[in-house]
Amino acid sequence: MINLSNKGALLIGGKRIGRIIANRLAKEKINIALVYNTSKTIADETLKEISPLVKKSCTIKADISNEKQVKNMLSIAQKKLQDISFIINLASTFNRTPYNQLNGKDWDDSMNFAKGNYLVCLEGSKYMMKNNGKTKGHIITFGDWAATNTPYKNYLPYLTAKASIDFMTRVFATELSEYNILVNSIAPGPTIQPPGYSQKNWNEKVIKSTALIQESSANEISEFIITLLKSETITGETIKIDSGSHLRSR
Repeated sequence: MINLSNKGALLIGGKRIGRIIANRLAKEKINIALVYNTSKTIADETLKEISPLVKKSCTIKADISNEKQVKNMLSIAQKKLQDISFIINLASTFNRTPYNQLNGKDWDDSMNFAKGNYLVCLEGSKYMMKNNGKTKGHIITFGDWAATNTPYKNYLPYLTAKASIDFMTRVFATELSEYNILVNSIAPGPTIQPPGYSQKNWNEKVIKSTALIQESSANEISEFIITLLKSETITGETIKIDSGSHLRSR
């Protein structure tokens, strides 16, 4: 099992679940670079929360669909943290578009975060290859339970992009196995009521569609990430933490 203390982690997407994960990582004394694209205020607030718990922390602005910005982001993180052992990428859109309103732009917008996932894994792994130790790094991405099971309506480009992340998880795990870099993915169910949902719709249309009739737990997701980061033999997996959403069609 890997000792997490003073390792460096790049956490991309610090809102909502990401903020909870950041605080959980900090409790393990993992140094953290918080990457944001538009949510600077939230990133700054999260930095204030975690800074007293870790030796090194920073925020970095980056659009991960831009190759130059990804390379710059990793360079800054390496300089600030002096180590990149872990990358956790939650960056995503969640654009609802009814089928009869879809167009090419909807596809491109969703594929941008799939491209970003590819670039982050590709460029981030190059830094991990230089690390010491048997296990040189761990990359964790975020998919969606419905991207590998029963899709729900009105999210065709989004779910297709998430399905690509599930596949990339296995491909990157295969490619990076010779370097002892592990790659896994988390597939959450409905976790934390998003903006735009009324409490009634969230409870009756979303939560009741899960097998356990409850939200997926952001705290359980955070705990499982800690377990994965300590592991040296789990790779190529997409782990559903979804309150049994995949057991029911939506």
